[in-house]
Amino acid sequence: MCLLLAIFVLLGPRALIFFWWLLEPARWQVTFQAAFVPIIGLLFLPWTTIMYVLVFPGGVEGLDWLWLGIGLVVDIASYGSSAWTNRGESTYTNYDGV
Repeated sequence: MCLLLAIFVLLGPRALIFFWWLLEPARWQVTFQAAFVPIIGLLFLPWTTIMYVLVFPGGVEGLDWLWLGIGLVVDIASYGSSAWTNRGESTYTNYDGV
């Protein structure tokens, strides 16, 4: 089980979503009635989608909102860190007219 978790951490949340959907399609079908929402979650908010599938079976209430918030913060942080890393890759890095 530890090796499987390590593989998913290395491959990223999108791989986790894909393999989890292959292993437990009934859970995903109960959580999302339409395929549109999990696909959008897979593309733009993968950690939030994972957290939502984890907390949904009993309904989202109480501390479940905290877990969803943590997933959202991780998604936003991953996009922010990508932007920070690529900040110098612009073609207009020298603004003094040269």
